[in-house]
Amino acid sequence: MEPFVIVVGAVAEALAWAAVVRRHVSIWRTLLPVLALMGAAAVLTGSVRTSPRVTFAAAAAVGFASGALLYLATRAFVRAVRGWTAFEQQSARTYEQQGSLPLWLALVLSVGVSALGEEVFWRGLVQPEFSRAVDGGALGAVLSYLAFVAVNLASANLAIVAGGIVGGAVWTILGWWTGGFLASLCCHGVWTALMLAFPVVRRAPDGVGS
Repeated sequence: MEPFVIVVGAVAEALAWAAVVRRHVSIWRTLLPVLALMGAAAVLTGSVRTSPRVTFAAAAAVGFASGALLYLATRAFVRAVRGWTAFEQQSARTYEQQGSLPLWLALVLSVGVSALGEEVFWRGLVQPEFSRAVDGGALGAVLSYLAFVAVNLASANLAIVAGGIVGGAVWTILGWWTGGFLASLCCHGVWTALMLAFPVVRRAPDGVGS
C-alpha cells in the first residue's frame, strides 16, 4: 500500500502545482485539498511515526527553533538577491495567492492543513519508506529529498523551488534525525506562519489570487 500512496501522492502534488501555474487556479482550491488527502492517506497506511528516535519535547523544541532560523535565513537571502526581478515577482505572486482570506484563516489553512499534510506525507511516510527500501539510513533520506524537490519544480516558481530546495533540506535532516515528522512539521509550521505574518517581499499590485 505504501508504494502506491507515495507514487499517487507525489504525482498529485506535481499536477496540483502545474494547475496553479498553467491554469492560474487558486492554491486554496487545488494544492490545499491535495496535500490534506496526501497526509490522510499516509496516516491510513499505518506507517507514519511522529518522533521514534527523539523525545517529543526535544523534537518540537529543535523544530520550532529551526523554523525561526529558516525564516531569518530566508529574509537574508531575499535581501541578498534584491534586484533579481524574476524572483521578486514570483515571490510576490505567491503571496497574492492569499487573496481575500484574512491572515488568521490563511495561517490555519497553511500551517494546520498544508504544512501538516506535506510533512506527514514526505517526512512521515516517504522518507522512512525510502530509507528502509534502500539502506536504512542517509541515502534513502537523500532520495526522498530529491523527489520532494522534483515535485516542487512543477510549480515553475523560483520562490517555491528555492523553498523546496533549502526548506526541504532542513526538513529532511530533521526527519532523518527524529525518524518521523514532528520536528519537520514544527519547523515547517513556524516558517510558514512567519512568512505569512511578516512577508519577505511586497505583494504584486496585480495578483493571481483566487
